Amino acid sequence: MSTVLLEEILINAISKNLDGLGHIAVGASSPIPGAAALLARTRSNGSMRVSILGSEDNNFFSDGGKEIFDIAGQGRMDAFFLSGAQIDGKANVNLVAVGDYNQPKARFPGSFGSGYLYFVVPRVILFRLEHTPRTLVKEVDFISAPGFSDGDIYRPGGPYKLITDRCLFHVNKQKKCFELESVHPGHTVDEILEQTGFEFLLPNNEVPETETPDDATLKVIRGEVAREISEIYPSFASRVFGIK
Repeated sequence: MSTVLLEEILINAISKNLDGLGHIAVGASSPIPGAAALLARTRSNGSMRVSILGSEDNNFFSDGGKEIFDIAGQGRMDAFFLSGAQIDGKANVNLVAVGDYNQPKARFPGSFGSGYLYFVVPRVILFRLEHTPRTLVKEVDFISAPGFSDGDIYRPGGPYKLITDRCLFHVNKQKKCFELESVHPGHTVDEILEQTGFEFLLPNNEVPETETPDDATLKVIRGEVAREISEIYPSFASRVFGIK
């Protein structure tokens, strides 16, 4: 097996959390989630639909991005992806500003309906490719989308997993927090503890290493998936897979 890239490990790990679903939607600036959704679709034997915002080949929306919200509200979207400038231990996401809201250190484009999608999509996978105390914080400075809600609030959707460039967390819904699921190759639990700004649960047993894709999966990622994702993310496909 040739050297496996971090991106390929992340694509494989995310895709395994999409198996068996009917419709996966992917928003903007999401090449790794998009590739993961395409990989999961190849394993579904045609039973999975993947909608990637901005794509011409893999986009079933006829009315632009706003159709995402219609489909989600109708219960026709099984999984979606969210990131943020900050994510905290309660799975709150900040897409607006860091620091004081009136005089922020940094301001971002906005929440883009993330709060709504977080409430109605059953399986929201959070992803952040900078795993540091700066991004994974004890408490976000602004809540664009709340991770959890009170029991008397109707909420069929919510966080399912959080994947970073160092590890994979799953959501403990009873305790409303993250629990470490696996650590990517080359990283350690001690490193995760040091580089995470929020507290999280550790399993009773030894934390496993995130699975590396086997040769057959790598062939699909570097072949069919790479070609398809290059249509919407050519720079990513060129950098990771060498597609020109």
